[in-house]
Amino acid sequence: MKKVIVFLLIIVGLFAALFFLNKAQNEEKSEGNPYGKDTLHPETVKQLDDENYQNIILPEELDEKIENGDDVTVYFYSPLCSHCVRTTPVVAPLAKDMEVDLVQFNLEEFKDGWNDYGIESTPTIIQYKDGKEVNRIVGYQEEATFENWFNENTLK
Repeated sequence: MKKVIVFLLIIVGLFAALFFLNKAQNEEKSEGNPYGKDTLHPETVKQLDDENYQNIILPEELDEKIENGDDVTVYFYSPLCSHCVRTTPVVAPLAKDMEVDLVQFNLEEFKDGWNDYGIESTPTIIQYKDGKEVNRIVGYQEEATFENWFNENTLK
């Protein structure tokens, strides 16, 4: 019986060590991140060096833009959303090519964004003009659909 208890303690100890090692690695990777947070979700950490996730906006910055009546195009996404994982490699380069400043709001890191901006599902792109929402597109779409949406809503 003592051998079983010792064996179980060793297994629990190994899992605890792996947990803390993984946590320490994620904290190291997330140092100096654009989110201004000490710890990030592991899927967000994976995106830190991805060129498609470099135009991050923080909630305070977005609120300020909306309150100032700035025109802003916001891509609300979650790194856990399979539709977002498919959509981002389409819309990020497209927006860049079309010279649309598409800022990205990570709903996994800032969960209040779901309620604050009326997001029901991801991905969602919202166009704000004069501080008011004027249009949104929801879900995965083909590139041509996003291109048409950008032309109609952001390039006027």
